[in-house]
Amino acid sequence: MKILYVITKASWGGAQKYVYDLATGTQEAGHTVVVAYGEPGALVEKLETTGIRTMRTPSLARDLGFAREFAALRELARVMRAEHPTVVHLNSSKAGALGALAARLARVPRIVFTAHGWPFREERTFLWRAFAFFGSYATALLSHAVIVVSKSDLTAGRRMPFAAYKMHLIYNGIDLHAALGSGDVIRRAFPLGVRILGTVGELTANKNHMALVERAHREPELFVAIVGEGELRGALEAKIKAYGLESRVKLFGFMPAAEVLRGFDTFALPSKKEGLPYALIEARAAGLPLDAARVGGVPEILDAPDLSIFSKQKMLAATLALY
Repeated sequence: MKILYVITKASWGGAQKYVYDLATGTQEAGHTVVVAYGEPGALVEKLETTGIRTMRTPSLARDLGFAREFAALRELARVMRAEHPTVVHLNSSKAGALGALAARLARVPRIVFTAHGWPFREERTFLWRAFAFFGSYATALLSHAVIVVSKSDLTAGRRMPFAAYKMHLIYNGIDLHAALGSGDVIRRAFPLGVRILGTVGELTANKNHMALVERAHREPELFVAIVGEGELRGALEAKIKAYGLESRVKLFGFMPAAEVLRGFDTFALPSKKEGLPYALIEARAAGLPLDAARVGGVPEILDAPDLSIFSKQKMLAATLALY
């Protein structure tokens, strides 16, 4: 097969790790793989080191605008007609909606969409959630199969008329036997012997890192390590400075979870919305105590009797079966 993966942002977060794992896994299985993206980032660099071809569609950006959306639709349809993929696998809401329509126009034989947590379940205004539901529903109708990553999202997806039968639950998977780094970069940043509450995730509103800053403000003995990069870095830095927490709350920027988990005493995930967070699976596999908000697929990780259902091999096999 020839598989074209499409994603809006090529930064590095859960959806990008998912695309990377599937793209490299399907390539190793003998298929031809191409990845199209809108906004550049670390995902592109990682893919190019594996020999996977990438291409940018500049109009496929997060900001909304009628002219931009129309241009992105045209770009995606042009790419699909030129590449002639057997399968288009869409990731992220915007890439999903525009990509599914473009794939229909280009007559792609198989269209698969992964919902990394339905956007209409976010804490937004009613009008915004209604718009997000319409977009998600249209994507589901245009796709041949929809992958959801948690039972919670499966339940929501099966409420969509005429699209319920397209929903398939496939958990995100990790290498359950991957080696962990020492975590010394975290330990060295704090006084010797203190207990560290740590988290890993993109610095966005849904991840709710500000809750950890507020908690440190209330609890003078708490030390917090926040690993990740994103649009809210400036706001977090300003709040940390305003509270005078520079010695107890530190932002480390992007680092792979495997390199830092041993630097934490407890793993925290205060998210407002989640699909199925990779970092939480990795933290549980590392044997860390977990302090996580029970949203989205989080309870399925916390309550699982073992982690075998979250293996990368099972994720790859189940996804290939849908292609």
